[in-house]
Amino acid sequence: MLKSYEAIYENGQVKWLKEQPEIKTARIIVTILEESEVPMNRRTPPASIAGKGRTFGDLVNPIVPEEDWECLR
Repeated sequence: MLKSYEAIYENGQVKWLKEQPEIKTARIIVTILEESEVPMNRRTPPASIAGKGRTFGDLVNPIVPEEDWECLR
């Protein structure tokens, strides 16, 4: 099974951004992203807000009826 982990390679060292594999030895494939694509200061929300988000209404249908859309007139 293949599993992906995010890390930054810096001065010959690998710094894991999130979870790190719990193995001692493995064959790996490394894909290098352009430096501008690597988020150096990745922000994550605090665990205290996990599960507290709410969705109001339908994500597929608009809240306002189509009859009220000025751009369709």
